[in-house]
Amino acid sequence: MEDLSPPIVAALTGFISGLLISIPVGPINLTIINEGARRGFKWAALIAAGATLMEILYCALAFTSFAALLQKGYIKAAMEVFSFAFLLFLGVKYLMAKSVPLVERIEHGIEQRIEQRIEEKFHPTSAFMTGFVRTLANPGVLLGWIILGANFISRGWVDPTLQSKVICLCGVTVGVSLWLFGLSWAISRGHKKFTDRTLLRMERGSGIGLILLALAHGVHLAWQLAQKMGKG
Repeated sequence: MEDLSPPIVAALTGFISGLLISIPVGPINLTIINEGARRGFKWAALIAAGATLMEILYCALAFTSFAALLQKGYIKAAMEVFSFAFLLFLGVKYLMAKSVPLVERIEHGIEQRIEQRIEEKFHPTSAFMTGFVRTLANPGVLLGWIILGANFISRGWVDPTLQSKVICLCGVTVGVSLWLFGLSWAISRGHKKFTDRTLLRMERGSGIGLILLALAHGVHLAWQLAQKMGKG
C-alpha cells in the first residue's frame, strides 16, 4: 500500500476492517436474519441502519478518545503486541468454529445482563432502535475499535489527524453498511433463511481475513524490531 496516497490507505483500512468485523455471526447478524425472515427487507434494513449508526459512534469514540492515549511510549509498544494477539485470537476462533452460535447461547452472561438493562431503559420498539440498542449493549464492539484504531495509527495506515480519521470512519461506514444491508437483502431474496452451513462459511471467511491482517501486523512488528536492533 506504499504506492497509494494516505487518504486512500485510510479509506481502504476503514472499509476492510468494517467489513471483516461485521461478518462474524453475532447478535446483530442473527437478529437481521431472524427478523428479516419474518418481516421482510424493510424491517431488516432498519435494524441494519440502527446497528450501523451505533457501530460508527463506537468507532468514532475509539478514534477520538482512546487511540491517542495508546500512542505513548511503552503503552504503544504493548498495544501493538496486544493488537497482534487479539487479531490472531479472533481469526483462529472464527476459523476453527465448528457450529453456528445460537441466539440463546450468545445472549448468556455479562452481555445479556447489560443488554437487558439497556433495553429496559430504552424500550426499543422499532426496528431501527432494536439494531441501535443491541450494538450499544455490546461492549466488545468498543473494545475492538479501540484496539484496531490504535493499531491503524501506529502502523501509519491512518494518520493521527482529524481528516485521516474521518476518511477512515467513512470507510468503516461503507464496509459495515455493505455487509449489514447486503445481508438484509440476501435474507429477503434467499428463501427467507440462511443454512447453518452458510453461516459457518461466513464466520470462517472472516476468520481467514483477520488472520491475514494479524500476520501483516506481525511482519510489521518484526520489521520494526529488526530496524531497532540494526541501529543498536
